[in-house]
Amino acid sequence: MPTEHLHEKINELALEHKEEQNWSYLVAISTALMAVFAAISSLMAGHYSNEALIEQIKASDQWAYYQAKGIKAEIAGLSRPVDNSVLQKYKNQQQEIQHAAQDLERESKLYLEKHVVLARSVTFFQIAIAVSAISILTGRRMLWYGAILLTVTGIIFFIASFF
Repeated sequence: MPTEHLHEKINELALEHKEEQNWSYLVAISTALMAVFAAISSLMAGHYSNEALIEQIKASDQWAYYQAKGIKAEIAGLSRPVDNSVLQKYKNQQQEIQHAAQDLERESKLYLEKHVVLARSVTFFQIAIAVSAISILTGRRMLWYGAILLTVTGIIFFIASFF
């Protein structure tokens, strides 16, 4: 190689190396952000899962209370003479308890739906992290762009969990 072109070639290689290094930094920073999004989504998904479970337990307690009132009503109906006001009181209480149990079940279902949406968000973030790692190992920028697209999809699911 003639020496007059050597200086140009060195500058060209140095510029390529700098661009490659800048791209590596972008991939590293974006992957770290993906991990942050995944951690936050995972934490929130766990929270909503716990809340769904708590509300379902409360609903089960209400249904047990409902059954207890029904048993008391049956026992009161066996006594002679039958006191219809006591029976009516138990039936009214059962209706109130039934509504409370159904409300708790609805709340549990809403929490569970939020959990599912956030779990999808976490999945997209985790896949994005893996694809991003593969892109840096293989040097393929298209994979990194795919990881960014997966991250955006995860963010959409994350935002959707609030509605």
